[in-house]
Amino acid sequence: MSIAPNAEEFLADFQTMSQFGATGNGGVDRQAASPADAEQRLWFRKLLESRGLDVRYDQIGNEWGLLEVVPGAPYVVVGSHMDSQPTAGKYDGAFGVLAAAHAAFRLQAEWEAGTRPDPTYNLAVVNWFNEEGSRFKPSMMGSSVFTGKLSLDEALKVSDVKGISVRSALDEHGFRSDWQGPKAAYCAEIHVEQGRSLERDDVTIGLVHSNWAANKYEFVVHGEQAHTGSALIEDRRDALLGASMLVVVAREIANSFPGVVHTSVGQLDVYPNSPVVVPSRVSLLLDLRSADETALAEADARLYRRVAEIEAEANVTVERKTAHTWPVMPYQPEGVQLSAKAAAGLGLSYKPVMTLAGHDSTNMKDLVKTVMLFVPSVEGLSHNEAEYTKDEDLISGVEMLTEVVARLSNGELDG
Repeated sequence: MSIAPNAEEFLADFQTMSQFGATGNGGVDRQAASPADAEQRLWFRKLLESRGLDVRYDQIGNEWGLLEVVPGAPYVVVGSHMDSQPTAGKYDGAFGVLAAAHAAFRLQAEWEAGTRPDPTYNLAVVNWFNEEGSRFKPSMMGSSVFTGKLSLDEALKVSDVKGISVRSALDEHGFRSDWQGPKAAYCAEIHVEQGRSLERDDVTIGLVHSNWAANKYEFVVHGEQAHTGSALIEDRRDALLGASMLVVVAREIANSFPGVVHTSVGQLDVYPNSPVVVPSRVSLLLDLRSADETALAEADARLYRRVAEIEAEANVTVERKTAHTWPVMPYQPEGVQLSAKAAAGLGLSYKPVMTLAGHDSTNMKDLVKTVMLFVPSVEGLSHNEAEYTKDEDLISGVEMLTEVVARLSNGELDG
């Protein structure tokens, strides 16, 4: 494969970016506002500023690189997130942020050279804060505050397991101000697919037309501490037993809707977590996802029927502490059509897809017309250090995003 100079530059920057929070197995660990996340944010700031973009942080720590070409005009917002899970792949989110930056660099050069028509809108490259939700819950925090779905005060009060608040973590690194962010005209995001469909069908670009619905719950199972040796089994109120039954129930629900409903339990916090104490409290995060809202509602009803049964069987009480839900919401079809034209013009294979995962663009599409794009993930692996996307697909993704952003900045979806 012959790689153009600007593609080589992108790959070199991607390699540098991947060193921040690098793990021993080829992945990254840069949870939101951690030292590793702060290091890569400062590096990214310097990269943007070296190309003349004005870098600012808003009230919830979103990192913005502003390219103002049309004074006073709104901005096409383009980007993703650089924060990660504790041991994660280096492509998830980060590719989309760097691709956005390089799309802006290319368009800036073309506008200055007069090889593209002057735009109608400005560009805003964004690195959204705490998309993953691994350190601070909920996920997609930065875009939720920006779009008004989550209050700023509520977000800033959230604390991690060590008791460090979002406010403190951001202020420690100077990543917060009173600014509310730029006025958005449109939005675009590109991401690795985190699924197998593009690779399976040998397609380069996924045109995301809708998201799956999701119900994400935090349950707290309450029991009573006892000695693991001396307490009679029939007397025990074992919170971990009740939580374990919820884990099994989640899988049973998924199995009863094969391929239609996805479920998981991704986190358990056990108290007092001692080898000789029956746990008195267990917190767990459980989610249900589906593209079929009728199936999701039935799965949800089954879950709550089983919760009542588990309370009786395990002699515990189950509290639903928080919930974070969203419905099936299509992306604007005119944005999908614009993307199809862009892909065809570039000679890239493409197909419509849905996103099973949440992304910041799923918030933004409720504010402005939004385009979401995927590039293939090898074997669909994600949230794993072995996550991988081929260089040629990354490069094609940057080319595709550049063309889409150019069309949005030219007002192709106006009216």
